Amino acid sequence: MIRTGKYPNLRLRRNRRNTWVRRLVRENTLSTDDLIQPIFIVEGRNKKIPIKTMPGIFRYSLDKLDTYVKNLINLGIPLIALFPYIEKKYKDSYGSEALNKNNLICRATHLIKKKFKDKIGVMCDVALDPYTSHGHDGILKSNYVDNDETIRFLIEQSLIQAKAGCDIIAPSDMMDGRIGLIRKALEKNNFKDVKILSYAVKYASSFYGPFRDAVGSKSLLKSDKKNYQMDFSNSDEALREVSLDIKEGADMVMVKPGLPYLDIIKIVKEKFKIPVIGYQVSGEYSIIMNSINKGIVDDKIIEETLVSFKRAGANAIITYFAEKIAKKL
Repeated sequence: MIRTGKYPNLRLRRNRRNTWVRRLVRENTLSTDDLIQPIFIVEGRNKKIPIKTMPGIFRYSLDKLDTYVKNLINLGIPLIALFPYIEKKYKDSYGSEALNKNNLICRATHLIKKKFKDKIGVMCDVALDPYTSHGHDGILKSNYVDNDETIRFLIEQSLIQAKAGCDIIAPSDMMDGRIGLIRKALEKNNFKDVKILSYAVKYASSFYGPFRDAVGSKSLLKSDKKNYQMDFSNSDEALREVSLDIKEGADMVMVKPGLPYLDIIKIVKEKFKIPVIGYQVSGEYSIIMNSINKGIVDDKIIEETLVSFKRAGANAIITYFAEKIAKKL
């Protein structure tokens, strides 16, 4: 018989023995309050188009939004993020359709806010990539995205979205100085209560492919976005980006992608104590869903990954799993 000797007074397994005690001492929990559901929208009627690279995700025509959004409200999801699929005939090198007051995003926002009012929040992406013929987030000059010229478009895009009823303006373009100028324009036009969620930390990542497919920019994209999105090797730079955007008037900040950058979420939250949103992006979603569908992993992995965002310090998570996990929660 092997003698184990005297155990110490403290046995950490005591607090793991029963379900009730594990619940009692749990440090981080996931609820529907933490979830933001992205929605892809498309022109036309009676459309629910599957996205091949994102199993279980669809593009919805506006007449299909009513039922879908109502379901999300009933599940307790507090916020949706709208992304448009723009037909090629509406695209040009300037992304002019982004400034159309009756464009797809504006009509969808108006429809949702008129129907559901404050039962759910609406977040609108501020960037030109769904609207440009070259797939970049801004105005190209000599094959380089012009920062200041792009901001002029982003300000106008933000204002028309605010006028349509958008609750949260979310600039995802990564142009320098755009948060301060957008905030100034919103204040000047009496949109003082419109919130800004800055994509302050957006890395030039290979995880965005399925999203670009979903909004129709993947096949159009010329070169890459490394001259304006962040180098994934850097973390100190993330703190500088967040610091600037807070000073310029951001109410919340984004870290994108999510799972490969949980360390960035953690240092941003600890440093600035500001609401931090993590984005579990399309590539992460597709990798997980394909693994589930092939039987490689159990679907319990979904909750495990989302809790990791909370453990890192995220206040909320944009995830394509929001509806799915909300049903379980």
